[in-house]
Order: sequence, then C-alpha cells, then structure tokens
Amino acid sequence: MRPEFLLSGRAVGPHHPPLVIAEIGINHEGNVEKAIRMVDDAKANGCECVKFQCHVIEDEMIPNRVIPGNATESIWDIMARCALTEEEDRYLKRYVEDMGMIYLSTPFSRAAARRLEQMGVDAYKIGSGECNNYPLIQHIVGYGKPVILSTGMNDVSTITPAVEIFRKAKVPFALMHCTSMYPTPYEQVRLGALQELAGVFPDAVLGLSDHSLGNYTCFASVALGASILEKHYTSDKSWPGPDVPISIDPFELKDLIYGSRAIYQSLGGCKDILPEEKPTIAFAYACVVSLCDIPAGAELTTENIWVKRPGTGAIKAVDYERVLGRHAQRSIARDAQLTWSDFK
Repeated sequence: MRPEFLLSGRAVGPHHPPLVIAEIGINHEGNVEKAIRMVDDAKANGCECVKFQCHVIEDEMIPNRVIPGNATESIWDIMARCALTEEEDRYLKRYVEDMGMIYLSTPFSRAAARRLEQMGVDAYKIGSGECNNYPLIQHIVGYGKPVILSTGMNDVSTITPAVEIFRKAKVPFALMHCTSMYPTPYEQVRLGALQELAGVFPDAVLGLSDHSLGNYTCFASVALGASILEKHYTSDKSWPGPDVPISIDPFELKDLIYGSRAIYQSLGGCKDILPEEKPTIAFAYACVVSLCDIPAGAELTTENIWVKRPGTGAIKAVDYERVLGRHAQRSIARDAQLTWSDFK
C-alpha cells in the first residue's frame, strides 16, 4: 500500500481519484484579470486545484540573457514581465479558495517561499529546476507542510537526496515524473519511470507533470500509478505566453478530469464473473439444443444436436462434448433445450 496525504483537506494517493492540477503558472503574463479568467474556467470545468508560480526575481536569479528553449527572450525579461506582486498573489489565493478550490504555488527562491508561508499556503510545489537545489528544499521543508516535487532533468541519484530531506523532516511528499522538453515528444515521456520511482521510493505518492501535447500520456499514467496529474493550462490558446503552446484549454481540462477518474475507477479487480453479469448470461450464453425431432433411443450426434442461444437451458455449451454419443430416453422436439434427464 502506497502512502497518501491531505492537501487542503483533499486526500491524495492511490486509493483516491487522481488530483488534476491546472498549472496556470505564468500564462497570465502578469495580468491578474487573465489569471481570474483561468481560475473561473477551471472551476466551471470541474477542476479542484490551480497552481501559480511565485517569483521574487532579485532573490531568484542574477541579471542574465539566458533564453529558454521554448522562448525568444531571456528568462530575466520573461519573469520581469510575468511576476506578480505579493498583493496580487494574496488576492489570487483568496479568490481561488473562495471558489472552493485548492491554491498551490511554486516558489523559486527563499523570498518566494517566505511570501507563500506568510500567505498561509497548505503545501508547496517545487519545480524540476529546484529538484537538486537542496538548500532551497531544506528551507521549504522547514515549514513542515506537504511537498510535491517535479523531477525533470534529474535521475534517481539526484532525486534521492531530496527525498532524504523530506524523510528526515517527516513531511508528506509526492514525486512527479517529468520530462523538461516543451513540448515533450511522446517517445521521450518515458512512463516507465513511474514504476522505477515506485520501486525506489515506496513512501512517495506518485504523479506526472506532463509537457506532451494532449491528455494521452496523463491517461496512461493513471494506470501506472499516478495519483497527481499536472498540465500547463490556459483559457485561450491564442493568448501570448511562453507555456501557452503546450497548454490544455478548458475543454481539454474537463476531458482530463473526467477521463482520469474513469480510468481510476476501472483499475484493480480480478477475472471472475460479477453478479451484475448474470442477466447477460441469460441471453448471451449458448446451450445444447435439438436440431430436429429426435425419437426415443436415438443417438445424440453432431447431426441432431448443437449449441444455440439463449443461455437459459440446463446444459451449457461447455458440456456439449459430454452429451454426444448418449441416447435419448424420450422423444425430443425440435429446438428444445436439452436437460440431463433427456438421455441415458
């Protein structure tokens, strides 16, 4: 049995429907009204949880001209344009929670983590870029709250020290398999990593933070043990934004929520006959029947008996071979379902 934990009162783990996180991130491009629109659309389509990013740029990075692979401007310029103020972060948290949803945010620095803690968040989401930023992880677990850690650009050797920090601090945690390519080609998603993580870290709740196009890989991951699904999300794919091209829209979000729950409900069980299948047996099974009028004493052969629907007779098709070669004890009319008393 794998572990589970509570996220704002919502149980998360393999014995509960998958939690779908709509990653708004910085798709709002610093526009709070856009952020509100995305929250509203997520709520309207059944989403329980939305996630933002908390950027305090001066504490996060030094001035630089590094351009991400999915952008045309530097990461400094992107964050300078997209970062929200503390007042805006607080406003969005209140708005999300007033809607009855779970608010998550990813801190990218100590200052961001402090801001979120002062805001009273219930848990922390740590991005793949910080998976091996052990000083920051150590700082975050000091708050004693559940942590969801994405593991893109890392392997077991670099994930292990982060897990040891979680274990030592005794905080509940989830590990999100992730490939940091935007978009991720399907052949690079590597869903087998979920089973590897399950074997190496049996005390971790598992999930998938997915950057491939569409919902296919998320659906598959549920069958492989993912309890948390995270996708970049936008209300309108025509909006500008570095993550919009790999984002799902409200229609796809609704499909992800419905589909992942349907797959979860389909898991488990064994190959036996359900009581609810019995009514179908009545018409779907075949029974041994007479092909013609059979006089008393006649031998039962492939020429005068066969198997036909419905399945309401006494002798099912499975016993057909046992009947062949017997002799009728009484005359049998055509199209009669045979009984064991009909022959010697």
